[in-house]
Amino acid sequence: MVFTVGVRAQPPPPARWADAGLVSGEAVELDVRAARLGSRVLALLIDLVAQLVVAMLLSAGLSVLVAILPGDLMDAALAGALQLVVLVLVLVGYPVLMERFAAGRTLGKLAVGLRVVRADGGPVGVGQSLTRALVGVAVEWPGLVLPLLSWAASVTVMLTDPRGRRLGDLVAGTLVVHTRGAGVWRPAPPPVPPLLGWAATLDLTRVDDGLALAVRQYLGRLHQLAEPDRSRLGRGLWAEVAAVTSPPPPWAAPEPAYLAAVLAERGRRAAYRLGRARAVTATLWPELTSAPATAASATLRPAVPTQPDPVRGQPTSVRAGR
Repeated sequence: MVFTVGVRAQPPPPARWADAGLVSGEAVELDVRAARLGSRVLALLIDLVAQLVVAMLLSAGLSVLVAILPGDLMDAALAGALQLVVLVLVLVGYPVLMERFAAGRTLGKLAVGLRVVRADGGPVGVGQSLTRALVGVAVEWPGLVLPLLSWAASVTVMLTDPRGRRLGDLVAGTLVVHTRGAGVWRPAPPPVPPLLGWAATLDLTRVDDGLALAVRQYLGRLHQLAEPDRSRLGRGLWAEVAAVTSPPPPWAAPEPAYLAAVLAERGRRAAYRLGRARAVTATLWPELTSAPATAASATLRPAVPTQPDPVRGQPTSVRAGR
């Protein structure tokens, strides 16, 4: 039996949550956020560290090259030209090559979860990456033309642009977006300790994987559901679980507490069975495992369940019936 119920999520996020303005080929607006000043500055700081490392490596290679070249070939003009090449490779070559071979991402953008795309959402091209880099070096960072004034202009443009674009993005026709969703993954709530003893006595043989997955998804999304749909869905799932498990709970508690206890006990028993199987495998074929069989069996030894005393309300040891 599959229990189906319509649920109503909590109020949707503000309209500016997906503010990148990207539309798919089917005319559907994509749920993509544009990167703002804070995340882009953090990515820039990481890239500066990476560029410093690249500059040190290139400078070391340049020093070796100067050392092996004959003295009559190396003069001040050639040394200056080599240093200029290193500077261009660090400031321009690094972002262009990284965005070309890492799908629009540098090391800083990879760490922060950003990506450069075209204004229409397509992949960024080499010409656009080169334009962004040249504009950035000239008027943004390090800002070869009027550094202080260009920095102030760049920050002003990013703060006032609806999609947080900088001067290089406006000239190249690009956009920086977040590649990671804004939702926060939350684990299932832990079981209530007084219910652990009751859960240890349950017969869970008829709780199939589909029902267990439905319970897990409900508990993981519990904070996203609004009343009264959250309570109605919890009661429906608990009715399904109670129909295939026994004995019934000893006292009344919220449905999510029952479901969390049943799910935790099912996971504990699965881990115990897996430990026993690994212990048998380690005994028969020790070359297939790196850990001793005794360690595997001791790690997943079943815990002694407890059940509250109906008279005193204190937990007492019981024997788990499986």
